Amino acid sequence: MKRRIVASLLSAMLVVGALAGCGAASDSAGGKASTAEATKDGESTKETGSAGGKATAETGAEETNVPDVNEDGTVNNPEAVAVDANKLVLWSLFSGGDGGYMDKIIADYNAGGPTKEVQSIMLVWADYYTKLQTAVAVGKGPDAGISHASKLPELVDQGVVQSLTPYLEQMGVDLSSSYAANSIDSVSFDGEVYGIPLDTHAEIIYFNKDIIAKAGIELNADGLLDINSKDEFLAMCDKIKAVLADGESVISFPSSGDDPYRVWWATYFQMGGAPLISDDGTEVTLDMDIALEAANFVKSLYDSGYILEGISNHQQFFQAGTAAFYIGGTWGTGALEQTKELNFAGQPFPQLFGDASCWADSHVMILPANPERTEEETLATVEFLYSASKDGGAIWAGSGQIPSNTEVLASAEYEALPYRSSYKAALETAVLPSKNANFYAMKAGIIESLDLLWTNTADAQTAIESVYAALEDNLQ
Repeated sequence: MKRRIVASLLSAMLVVGALAGCGAASDSAGGKASTAEATKDGESTKETGSAGGKATAETGAEETNVPDVNEDGTVNNPEAVAVDANKLVLWSLFSGGDGGYMDKIIADYNAGGPTKEVQSIMLVWADYYTKLQTAVAVGKGPDAGISHASKLPELVDQGVVQSLTPYLEQMGVDLSSSYAANSIDSVSFDGEVYGIPLDTHAEIIYFNKDIIAKAGIELNADGLLDINSKDEFLAMCDKIKAVLADGESVISFPSSGDDPYRVWWATYFQMGGAPLISDDGTEVTLDMDIALEAANFVKSLYDSGYILEGISNHQQFFQAGTAAFYIGGTWGTGALEQTKELNFAGQPFPQLFGDASCWADSHVMILPANPERTEEETLATVEFLYSASKDGGAIWAGSGQIPSNTEVLASAEYEALPYRSSYKAALETAVLPSKNANFYAMKAGIIESLDLLWTNTADAQTAIESVYAALEDNLQ
């Protein structure tokens, strides 16, 4: 794959934007303060350089060396965070409830006497990739980072991440012994490994057992719902709708953004839709007819009154006990199980059409390019990346994500966790995005196009034509 180094002028422009700090909201509720350490008041220097801040430099501007920390512990200006020069620095995007689980992984790792301990800095999710790409472009990247598998092709293409292969070989690690072939493929480019798979996170369906019982719907022997077709699901929705009070909703779901797109994605592939683009990224292969049919199905959920208008945070709406179903990511499990008096369960996104496909992505541990990092530090970083996935896998499963490490999945510790095993099957039905350096741009265009339909701004045909155009505009 071609690897482009970000142009100097663009890098300079991005640095200005990154230093300003956007303060954008996270896409998930909750959060735990990171282990980022604030600099002392009155200092006129800031920690910068290797590993996101090891070399001291005069700034001449006192306000730039004070970390801008949000209420959830995320940092708007990670370059201003003081770090321990003897530790490796991880930039994390886990600003939701899952951040605390990564902190626990790091704490356990540090307690085990590793070659190098690790310090985490938690960035605002919406700013994370821009700041990471900017820092690497100017030679100031962190030691370790996180990426989505769908974003990794772009980071590899831009030279933002470094191959792990020589270091894994030095460690004697063979990923094929404890990771599925599709997981390894998602992080491999031109025969080199550029990430350690951490999890698969899928869009699943949660349900409120009390509301389901009130509607007279029985659970199967496993305590789950038997949904094997669109008609069965809609029949359940009708029964639930008949017993709801004012202000309650059959399905807790937003009217725009990622989640409606993810349900459209699952529906499209359940209907037999082809990959959206060709493997080489040069041709749009979207099946327009199926894409249109899938869009019309999702729109029908709104039009049939199954979704109450105006739901902004659908996880919180479900947590309040005011919805029978919540269609959302596996990362919601950790928060839901801590909600008092919420009697719920979760299972894979239901098979409504030809097969049981569902939307999914994956978090992977990455090694950002950093010219100031020594070979010793790099090897120590890869040791941490591998340990976080393998040894920390059971801890990470607590967040609700499905661990990538097969040994963790088969462990008694994982099986003992409540709720998780009921949707582990989503691993088998997950349809991950194509490995394409332009996928994030494509996804943004798809979501924007579909939002036109969900919000009644355009009809389905117009929305799908816009989806096609968004794909075509971002081909290789």
